[in-house]
Amino acid sequence: METRTPNRECDPNGRDLFCGGVSVLIWIVPVVILFIADSLGGVYATVLWPVALTFMGTACLVNARRCGRRHCFFTGPFFLILAGISLLYGLGILPLGPHGWQWLTDALLIGGCVLCCTPEWLFGKYVR
Repeated sequence: METRTPNRECDPNGRDLFCGGVSVLIWIVPVVILFIADSLGGVYATVLWPVALTFMGTACLVNARRCGRRHCFFTGPFFLILAGISLLYGLGILPLGPHGWQWLTDALLIGGCVLCCTPEWLFGKYVR
């Protein structure tokens, strides 16, 4: 019988949601939904952006608590703040101009990449 060896890049206790197949459902599917909603614009973006970002941000905070994944401490609040900003923009409360959804997309891409990579590059994957 074959035994599986854990991925050395992941939490030794196997609690890191980012290292399993479930990560596709938790983060990749919402990102795809965000880009589809962005291309559709209007009410679709106003509804789907806050929902997807809130889901992703909450999942990051849960993962930070579960395993101490360092970037989740940063990306969780970032996604939740971006969810609030996108809702306010979509409702017309926050004026970001005619290219507001593009600004939000850029913020998501750049901020998400920076916050995902930089803390772990500088300080390691997990908070001990």
